[in-house]
Amino acid sequence: MNTERLVQGQMKTTGTANLRHSIGITYEKIWRNPLYKVLLFLSGLPLNLIVAIVYLIRKKTDPFVKIREETFFRLRQEGREARLAEEVRIELANKYAFFHKQVSEIQLQREIKKLAGQIFQDEVAKEVEEVMKARGTSKITYGGTFKALLSNPVFLAVSILLGWLMYLVIFTYSKPYLKYVFDRLVMMVFVIFGVTFLVFTILYLSPLDPAANILGQTATPEQLAQFNQVYGLDQPYLIQLWNSFKGLITFDLGKSFAGNEMVSTEIIRKLPITLELTVISLVIAILMAVPSGLLSATRQHSFCDYGFMVLVLLGLSIPDFWQGLVAILNFSIKAHWLPATYNPDNWLSVINPAIVLGTGLAASVARMTRSSTLEVIHQDYIVIAKAKGLSERRVILKHALGNALIPIVTVIGLQFGGMLGGAAVTEKVFNINGIGSYIVDKQFVPDIPGILAGVIYVAITISIVNLIVDLLYAFLDPRIRSKISDY
Repeated sequence: MNTERLVQGQMKTTGTANLRHSIGITYEKIWRNPLYKVLLFLSGLPLNLIVAIVYLIRKKTDPFVKIREETFFRLRQEGREARLAEEVRIELANKYAFFHKQVSEIQLQREIKKLAGQIFQDEVAKEVEEVMKARGTSKITYGGTFKALLSNPVFLAVSILLGWLMYLVIFTYSKPYLKYVFDRLVMMVFVIFGVTFLVFTILYLSPLDPAANILGQTATPEQLAQFNQVYGLDQPYLIQLWNSFKGLITFDLGKSFAGNEMVSTEIIRKLPITLELTVISLVIAILMAVPSGLLSATRQHSFCDYGFMVLVLLGLSIPDFWQGLVAILNFSIKAHWLPATYNPDNWLSVINPAIVLGTGLAASVARMTRSSTLEVIHQDYIVIAKAKGLSERRVILKHALGNALIPIVTVIGLQFGGMLGGAAVTEKVFNINGIGSYIVDKQFVPDIPGILAGVIYVAITISIVNLIVDLLYAFLDPRIRSKISDY
């Protein structure tokens, strides 16, 4: 029993030591990454201040500085720097003579000093590294100081209390997939703030006057001034922009100018309608486009190929509003098969707008599926698979389609954002009270809070879809998975 406890204790101690070592190595890696370096320092600010103080104290006794100075003066006294300058002079003179280029002595001396100095510094660094390696010492670094302090149980306990958020950053950085997702979430934040800045600036510079458009031509100057004061439109540009950023951070973008309703409430009510329409359109488009693209690629230059491509061109050429009107005329007014307007309680009312909205996406995906599949099926491994006796269906579905999906997924992700924006026309035709028609109605005021909220939520949705597309890349392509593992 005592032996078993001793072994368990040793294993526990070894595991703790390995964990500390892993944390220390990850901390040093993060410290070499500019973005994560700032995030790491801020997330564990009290703890990093302690590490900084210890580092500055240890830095005074760092042998690296003394060894570097000694090596620098020794190599200079040996004439290494002068010999390098002479070698560089000869090389530069030969180069300029070969190209028949005349250079002044001042410019030549400047280049000699710069190049020889760089080479001399590299040699000094190499000599210092060899000397420190021979003496068994290493340079004192900030990350190395933190790594050394982790061996102290008291510091480890204090660091967990003061820097738990920092440890969360370290854990995220140590997991490639989590880091991959986190990086894209950070990029999404910058995109959202950038979109907010651009949209607000465009609306601010717009010649339209919200107060005059809402109150009407009969409004007095006093009423217009009071309206601008209530909604903060009389404030300078920077203050209004800051209020928009503050509302974005606090998830409170204020009240709409027209109707005085809470913008966030309206967006939350309207966005799911547009998302539902877009997702259904996306599913319909994929179900139509991928099989037709595969069939067109496997039957190249056949009647099916030309027929599908004609339908694709028609789908890309027909405007959504005209196609919607034709659908209402034929399927609603004449045939009475489908409702003419949208009704959330009737699922049949979604079919017409979903098909109209998905037609353009289906055409783009079908063309990309055809071209991507054609590129893949002529590869050597496809020819070998066919030579082994595999059926054409199995070769296409198991080998060709998987490798052709990367550009297809890219097009679908890009077109999804276009569908969210382009849904405004379809929503107007079928009287759908979604986010697209909401933004269109608000831009004629212009209702700055309403437009900002609508665009921001659409930007967030598109960013999430792009994140999903990036993750699908790793799922579909093992080469991308290997890169993420080394990320």
